[in-house]
Parts: sequence; C-alpha cells; structure tokens
Amino acid sequence: MSSLSRRAFLERSAAGAAAAGILSAARGLRANPLGLPIGSQTWPHRQRIRAGDLAGLCKDLAALGVGTVELCSPGYPEFTGLADGKQTRKIIEDHGLKCPSAHFTMEEMRTKQEQMIAWAKDIGMTQMGVASLADGPQGGKTTMDVVKRAADEYNRIGETAAKAGLVQFLHDEEFEAAHVEGKLVYQLLIELLDPKYVKFQYQMSAMPQVGDVVTYFTKYPGRFISMHLQGVPQAEQPRAQIALGKDSVDWTKVFTAARTGGVQNYFVEQGWNATVQSVAFLKTLNV
Repeated sequence: MSSLSRRAFLERSAAGAAAAGILSAARGLRANPLGLPIGSQTWPHRQRIRAGDLAGLCKDLAALGVGTVELCSPGYPEFTGLADGKQTRKIIEDHGLKCPSAHFTMEEMRTKQEQMIAWAKDIGMTQMGVASLADGPQGGKTTMDVVKRAADEYNRIGETAAKAGLVQFLHDEEFEAAHVEGKLVYQLLIELLDPKYVKFQYQMSAMPQVGDVVTYFTKYPGRFISMHLQGVPQAEQPRAQIALGKDSVDWTKVFTAARTGGVQNYFVEQGWNATVQSVAFLKTLNV
C-alpha cells in the first residue's frame, strides 16, 4: 500500500469511526429505558377496543414507538371481543407489537384460571395479574384475617400459574392502600405473598398512598416484574393526568432502582395525549 493510499485509508477509517461514535451516542440519547420496549396498557384506550378497533390502536401505538401492549382479559366488558386469543395475537403482532401480560378479574382467577391461562398463552403472554385483591373474600371490611386469607388464596393462584410457566403478579389499587392494625396492606402483602409464586406490578399513580417506589425496589430486590407509568403530581399540581417528565418524579432514579426491583416490563397507562408525550419523554431517558 502506498503512503498516500495508506493515509487516505486511515483518514477514511478515522472518519468512519467518528461517525459510528456519533451514531452510537445518538442512539444512546434515544434509547428506551432499561433497554426494554416501551409499553402501553390498553385500559385508557378501551373504548377503541370495545368498538373493534384493536388493529387501529396497535397501528397508532406502534407509530409512537411503543413496542409492547398490556391487555385486560375478556372478563372486562370492553375487552370481550378479544376472547379469541390467537386472532388477538395476530392483530397485535401484525403491527410489530408483543403482548407479554394482561390484567384479569379475581372471579376469572377463582373460577376459570385454566381457561385464562390458555387464553394468555394463545396471545404469547408470560405474565398474568390482577389490579387488586379488593374483590376477594373479605367483603366490605378489611381486617388482618381478611388480608391473610386473601394472600393465601392468591398464593394458590400464583402456584397454579407457575406450574403452567407463567408469572402471577399483583397491582396496588385501593385495597392494597388501606391500613389494618396500623400497617399498610400493601406492605403486609409483600410479606405474606410467596416470592416463588407472586411478583408485583407497581402503579406509579398510587405512590402517594403506598409509598416511594425507589424504596420498594431497593428494599425488595427481585419482587417486582413491571410498572404502570403515570405522571405523579407535585403537591401544588392538580390531580389531572400529567405526562411523564412534567411531574415531580426523578424518572432516571426510578428506572435505575427498577433494575434492582426486577422490572421486566413497563407500560404507560394514560389517555392518548398524555401517552404521546410520555412515550416521547421515555425515548430521551438513557438508563
């Protein structure tokens, strides 16, 4: 190789390396948090699903940069049209999306869990959850005995799911935010639910009621499998929906702790306008 051609080669190589570095940095700035697909829980968009427009919803979500969706089961009135799991999976995957999980009713878990497991597998899910144990055997009053019986029941449900190769998880809605004998029910359930059979899905909008998410993730490593993402308002902000990045949350800190917590999925759960803004914000996080 001549000195001239060698010099030209080296210059081109250096330029190529610099361009690659710039491209890599740009990708880093636009990386999805944790290197996982950005997800969307479909509950806020349920009227489109009720109207038979799952395909249109998936198309629109994919165009935003969403990679996964979380459904609700056919036990939810707006989702009864998704009872054919294989067809539902085809619609989702035709738009380049995956569906790793869904929410189910406690009634479905009690009376037809095997059928729901089959539906979940038809769609390609690996996780099944419930929003709350609130419609459990406790009736209207929360006592320590009620909490223990609810945990025992859900441990059995989780064991059945585990035998089928699925992970059962629990959300944190009103029952979980209650107090009994001076203790937070959510905290009691973390202690009572068997980590072999039950994981947790942290609902960010419940943080003011159930406690700091970073503390949970770091105190209970591996106990959490996913998150529902909503903007958490500052004290002076109204409780209307707030897009991620326009709220009081240090999202870099949350996602960093989520690694310790064991989070494998996260889903924006907001109306359409807030979803658009929140997905755009998540793309800027380099965690």
